[in-house]
Amino acid sequence: MLMPKRVKRRKQFRGSMKGKALRGNTITYGDFGLVATEPCWIKSNQIEAARIAMTRYIKRGGKVWIKIFPDKPVTAKPAETRMGSGKGTLEYWVAVVKPGRVLFELAGVPDDVAREALRLAMHKLPCKCKIVSRADLEGGDNSEN
Repeated sequence: MLMPKRVKRRKQFRGSMKGKALRGNTITYGDFGLVATEPCWIKSNQIEAARIAMTRYIKRGGKVWIKIFPDKPVTAKPAETRMGSGKGTLEYWVAVVKPGRVLFELAGVPDDVAREALRLAMHKLPCKCKIVSRADLEGGDNSEN
């Protein structure tokens, strides 16, 4: 599982996910990408499941880039525990994702294989996503801004 080696503080506030992604919203390495269309928290095990689904489908050919990292700790209190007595213990790590963020990038495989691999990865993630090519994103985003 992905997680930070060290953190400055063990526990964090929940924060907000309003607005669109200002960073990480372009395809920088690969030819195809998976872009989030709604805000969500993606757990480290969901990122790993999506990565495995992609690499298995492309039979370890091509190259996969993971563009998100779970650096936010999420705490939870045990079931049937009374209120009070402080914040819960750390349960898992999440990556905060805003709409427009590129989650994964893929290169070195044919068009149809890349789209199918990203489609399989999309089913492992908790938010709605869309598959884009480098040409789609360059043409689409520049005209909107």
